[in-house]
Amino acid sequence: MEQIDFFARVLGHLGPVALSDSLLTSVLLTGLLAMVSAVLTRRRRALPDRVQVVLEGIVSTCENAVRDVIPTAYREVTPFIMSLWLFLATANLISLVPGFDSPTRDLSVTSALAVLVFFSVHWFGIRQQGLSAYLKHYLTPNPILLPFHLIGEITRTLALAVRLFGNMMSMELIGLLLLVIGGLFVPVPVLLLHVVEGLVQAYIFGILALVYIAGGIQSGPQQENHSP
Repeated sequence: MEQIDFFARVLGHLGPVALSDSLLTSVLLTGLLAMVSAVLTRRRRALPDRVQVVLEGIVSTCENAVRDVIPTAYREVTPFIMSLWLFLATANLISLVPGFDSPTRDLSVTSALAVLVFFSVHWFGIRQQGLSAYLKHYLTPNPILLPFHLIGEITRTLALAVRLFGNMMSMELIGLLLLVIGGLFVPVPVLLLHVVEGLVQAYIFGILALVYIAGGIQSGPQQENHSP
């Protein structure tokens, strides 16, 4: 039986950059998603066909989910959150294709995604509030809490990366154990479990990113004026 490797396999080097299988799979998925999106959205019609109806339904569902959390800036945040959901869903399920391993089983990939969320929180917060107003919330309610705010930013980023990595690693371990114990009698349930768990983990990661971004956007004092 093939051994599951939870660490990136280095396939070569491009100067000082190591080219791992996780990196190449992530780049491949990103390019594939971009190409498919461009093809599917190239011919939009006033009277949509079945494909366009399905796509508009997916976009509307994601937009509504973001609007429920960030009603003031959902149009700006939706493309980022939806991109996260699409990438993570495909990345978590790519291991079902023979010859591919899920890049999210690699801690370096989940760490890169968590860092991307970290910077997006500040990006959207500064865009909505301005730099000075956004930075002031680190000094409230008392400047003495600044170190705790900074520690919180770092720890939640680490938790986001480790959480996705740990769940994907445990999912593949459980699948391997079930196959060892049950043999060929349980492949279909294992595949269904893998699909459900992969989609759930993609959704949770996106929701956590959305909550963090909402916290950054709504952290300024000017947001208090809009509260009921």
